[in-house]
Amino acid sequence: MATVKFINCRIITSTGIYPGEVLVRDGVIHRVVFGGTIDEACEEVIDVQNKYLSPGFIDVHTHGAGGADFMDGSLEAIYQSCRAHMEYGTTSIVPTTITSTKESLLSFVELFNQVDLQREDMPNILGLHLEGPYFAYEQRGAQDSKYLRNPTPEEYQEVLKRTDRILRWSFAVELEGADAFLEALRDHGIISSLAHSDASCEQVFRAYENGISALTHFYSAMSGVKRVNAYRIAGAIEAGYLLDDLYVEVIADGKHLPKELLQLIYKVKGADRICLVTDSMRAASMPDGYYKLGNKDEGMDTVVEDGVAKLLDRTAFAGSTATADRLIRTMYELTAAPLHQVVKMMTLSPAKLLRIDDKKGSIAPGKDGDLVIFDDNIAVELVMVKGRIMKNIL
Repeated sequence: MATVKFINCRIITSTGIYPGEVLVRDGVIHRVVFGGTIDEACEEVIDVQNKYLSPGFIDVHTHGAGGADFMDGSLEAIYQSCRAHMEYGTTSIVPTTITSTKESLLSFVELFNQVDLQREDMPNILGLHLEGPYFAYEQRGAQDSKYLRNPTPEEYQEVLKRTDRILRWSFAVELEGADAFLEALRDHGIISSLAHSDASCEQVFRAYENGISALTHFYSAMSGVKRVNAYRIAGAIEAGYLLDDLYVEVIADGKHLPKELLQLIYKVKGADRICLVTDSMRAASMPDGYYKLGNKDEGMDTVVEDGVAKLLDRTAFAGSTATADRLIRTMYELTAAPLHQVVKMMTLSPAKLLRIDDKKGSIAPGKDGDLVIFDDNIAVELVMVKGRIMKNIL
């Protein structure tokens, strides 16, 4: 593997943006020099031309891209989706499922066991994010209601026996059996998140005390303040603001959340607890049109228009068509967050949520050589994964 030196960089760190140079050797960042030069021999020198050198983007929630969905039932669909996201700067990815039958869920995890997580033409495939099927009917969104159910040990213990590749599991914390399920996730070291939930603020507090780490697609398909017998009851959204340590996923595609809410989330939570996510379906990087959400044969019919997927009756969104560069561009344009803070929401913050920040999420010696070069318009021009250049249009 070649030793690569990046010169004439604007290096994005968690504290700011600084001129400098970076040396990557054997797939790992070897040296970082700010305001100076690196005098070491190397096989390749890349002139960044005063563009931005960023840590690789980390997408912790995506269902597909490039015309493929992770639930399509083939290894090639999984690789096709990952490869499509990599073109836009995603160097680490967490494939995500959608609510389905027990049989489909077990079939998928067994298929995912065959995925080559170290395949050289791919981004880092970190593990699985199971989204559902344990969701509240009232907050189902685009999830198929016929598959919604409460967590039962007979089902989730069988899933946990079939694979050790589950990284995250999102569910509604107020359902019957959710406490025991949360305990099982904790015992297996799986990151738990609230999603498609009608929980009260108090119920979210109890779940937080028992181990949940994040709110999946903040605001989307989750409870907010409402009246019960004349009294106002706070919901999951309010808990997300009150619990400082709780991470929130933000779909910053400019569609799911308006400018004002993006500004509010940043103002209250800050970059340290925001993870930008695509929550993308197969139409990411594809033209508008009609697409299946989930399996290509059995999934829900959706229409993609104006850069977002919707149910055919237009009553709800059905996932985004965003790629990571679009999230950064939109969050930067619509909020007061400086660029290095927005990039942090797509790099270091998700790395910390996933507990991999010792190796990923920032540009520092000893960390993996996952790097992205983009210009002032956040157009990605180079992608490096563990020291291998996957895309280069400089």
